Amino acid sequence: MLKNIPAILSPELLKTLCEMGHSDRIVIADGNFPCESIGKNAKVIRCDGHGVPELLDAVLQLFPLDTYVEKPVNLMQVMPGDTAKAPIWDEYKSIVAKYDERGSSAVGEIERFAFYEEAKSAYAIVATGETAVYANIMLQKGVVVN
Repeated sequence: MLKNIPAILSPELLKTLCEMGHSDRIVIADGNFPCESIGKNAKVIRCDGHGVPELLDAVLQLFPLDTYVEKPVNLMQVMPGDTAKAPIWDEYKSIVAKYDERGSSAVGEIERFAFYEEAKSAYAIVATGETAVYANIMLQKGVVVN
């Protein structure tokens, strides 16, 4: 056990967050995301039984967001004509605002298939049990400044 480390973060996920460098990206994916096929060139970390919001909050306690890009956080856009709503996004924006002074302005959206393409070059993909639709989120790592 370690002090001040969120218990939801497994040793494998902590190691991966530490290994990541500036501009590396990590996807925290919902339960419908094709983690294994999209993540063939990434580390796929299983966090079944956990939702995205609690993992996002825990990760952002340790993970600096990139300040050199306008939108270091990206969500998968809802497909045109899809009646699904993504109310979980408000929760994500609130969590991001706790850890980044840019607040919700640090959060962008990427078209669904472009999100898949971007995710193929992610350093890691975290597979969750999140059941909300369009609940995938991609974070770009920044630098720790003392």
